[in-house]
Amino acid sequence: MDPRAGIPAAYGDAVLARRPDGDLAAAERAEEIVEHLFALVDRLRGGFEAAVAAFELSAAQAKALRYVAQSGPVPMRDVACRLGCDASNVTGIVDRLEQRGLVERQVAPADRRVKSLVVTVRGSETARAMWAQVMAGAVGMMGLAEDEQAQLLALLRRLDRGPGTLCWVSRTPTD
Repeated sequence: MDPRAGIPAAYGDAVLARRPDGDLAAAERAEEIVEHLFALVDRLRGGFEAAVAAFELSAAQAKALRYVAQSGPVPMRDVACRLGCDASNVTGIVDRLEQRGLVERQVAPADRRVKSLVVTVRGSETARAMWAQVMAGAVGMMGLAEDEQAQLLALLRRLDRGPGTLCWVSRTPTD
């Protein structure tokens, strides 16, 4: 019997080729981990999108608002970087946030050519309430005990060695 039953041949060969020991169990475990992570991300994204829709925000608007609310005055180019999109896309996102009175554009004192975004009181309140709703759904979805949450957080910090560049990540890695 082929021990790789259930794994497409090209995939199984590619995974095993990258493993110097050819350990099939490790390859299958890695595949299962990736599948679980994708499923979890899909559930989190769905909960996030539902929560921000309750505030009549798109996902991009919500991420931009949260980033600006947490970071203080932020140049628009930094928002584009955090959202991973072109600055021209951020203009439309910010236009809609500004029309709703959630952010304001201001000239940066250090360089008058730069437009910075500042959260308004209404924007700060909206960002806080929106994030509370996002977190309520996410925590409820996890169903993990406190010690399990601590273990998961430690593992995620180990895996995510990046500087926390996503707009919804506000921590500094400690591991």
